[in-house]
Amino acid sequence: MRWPVYLLALLVVLLLAWGGWHWLGPKPPRANTGAAPVPASTVRVARETVPIARSGVGTAMTVATVTVRTRIDGQLDRVDFREGQDVKAGQVLARIDPRTYQAQLEQVLAQKAKDEAQLANARADLKRYGDLIKEDATSQQTLDTQRALVGQLEAALKSDQAQIHFAQVQLDFTTISAPIGGRVGARLVDPGNIVHAADANGLLVINQIDPIAVQFTLPEASFQSVNSALRDSREPLQVQAIDRDTRAVLATGKLVLLNNQIDTATGTIALKAQFPNAEHKLWPGQSVDARVVLGERADALTVPQAVVQRSQAGFFAYVVGPDDKVRVQPVEVADTADGKATIGKGLAAGDRVVVDGQYRLTPGARIAESRANGDAPTTVAGAKP
Repeated sequence: MRWPVYLLALLVVLLLAWGGWHWLGPKPPRANTGAAPVPASTVRVARETVPIARSGVGTAMTVATVTVRTRIDGQLDRVDFREGQDVKAGQVLARIDPRTYQAQLEQVLAQKAKDEAQLANARADLKRYGDLIKEDATSQQTLDTQRALVGQLEAALKSDQAQIHFAQVQLDFTTISAPIGGRVGARLVDPGNIVHAADANGLLVINQIDPIAVQFTLPEASFQSVNSALRDSREPLQVQAIDRDTRAVLATGKLVLLNNQIDTATGTIALKAQFPNAEHKLWPGQSVDARVVLGERADALTVPQAVVQRSQAGFFAYVVGPDDKVRVQPVEVADTADGKATIGKGLAAGDRVVVDGQYRLTPGARIAESRANGDAPTTVAGAKP
């Protein structure tokens, strides 16, 4: 049977088209012989002694605040402080026109001098009357009257002395000194104004910020552990004030108050700590994390805080096996402090865990140690590889 010419031509075209597609068309992907290792940094789980601590959110507050007021009425002559200045207790802050009170002091001093002269004369007369009575040259009534006059003038002198003391105190009140050391706030009255002891606002406010206090709260569940630590410790419990952004320790102080009741509305208990603050790293009103140290936990398992990851199921870490493959290991975190996490369960001392590069990892992935100069994997102090 002979094929028509046009059918033979069509067959030739189809064969040519299929051959061109087979040789020139896209090739199927080759089988993957193995995924590339993921760069990551690792550390060893350490075993060391770590502090047992409880942390809460706190607010820095002044140890003492004093509104400095005048104790007398008068014109404010001058102020001897700058706004925002640090002052010491007893430092002169302001002066009130002293002339009126100086005049009052001079007046009572003059009255005392007058009464002293009268008393001296009365005593001399009493002595004379005493001599005369022996010769029956005067009456007993005259002697008794003179003796009473001497007593009256002696009492007057005591009154004069009290008036002098009062006038001197009033005069001293014209010089206003700092009752405590601290930081001066804004000036509330300018020189030249008439000030009164009854003025409500006062002249200035001094806040004592060295030392400074931090008041914070802990959950009710922490009460027993804090209370036990207080009873067992001979020294005040140590407290650290930690910056909430940088996590840097701003100051280390001591616990001075465990409140005498638990707030039933919030289920918390209030505590207060006091800190030296010479560098003014803490400021009234500043929010900080307060960490109270209750004791020490020996042979604790620790890793850098970056090792611990969080998922919907809880905390976990990537553990690296001998073949450099990672697996997901759920962990329990007992505490975190100073950039370290204390592991309660899930890891063992010497385990190799990923500290950086977790975002590219999946279970079973192989890692390549990412470190400078070919160093060995980092080991946390105290670890036993």
